[in-house]
Amino acid sequence: MVVTALIMARSRNLFAVVVLSGVYSFLMALVLVALDAVDVAMTEAAVGAGVSTVLLLGALYLCRSHEARPAHKPWLALALSLSTAALLIYGGLGLPDFADPQAAIHQQVVPRYLQNEVDVPNVVTAVLASFRGYDTLGETTVVFTAGAGIIALLRRRGNNRGRDEK
Repeated sequence: MVVTALIMARSRNLFAVVVLSGVYSFLMALVLVALDAVDVAMTEAAVGAGVSTVLLLGALYLCRSHEARPAHKPWLALALSLSTAALLIYGGLGLPDFADPQAAIHQQVVPRYLQNEVDVPNVVTAVLASFRGYDTLGETTVVFTAGAGIIALLRRRGNNRGRDEK
């Protein structure tokens, strides 16, 4: 995954970047399967490697296939990215160990989920449908809006082609 990300960062060919981002999403789905998060892996494979790649290829159809070189060196953006990464790493050091049964989430949140306050027998479905319902609705809205935007852009380009030929 790191190699794929580095190649994407260095590439100026946008088609290659779109394809590699699909590969990256698929590799992320494999990692999620290895972590026993099969439901999240299926979503990552479908949305990240599937729908997002198709939408990005549609957007790429509307523009040039190579990224223009920047007129100046983006040092401010690099400094901001590195400082954000440093803050995230610093914040991550304070997190409990992975799968620590004494972590606060396992003492407070997990028992509430396992009580299953909704009438759904599957814990994962209960969490996704009730506790994360608005989050799922937001994700669906973002994907729908992106698809509608691509369709609108493709229609606009189709209309401009007809005017150019006349």
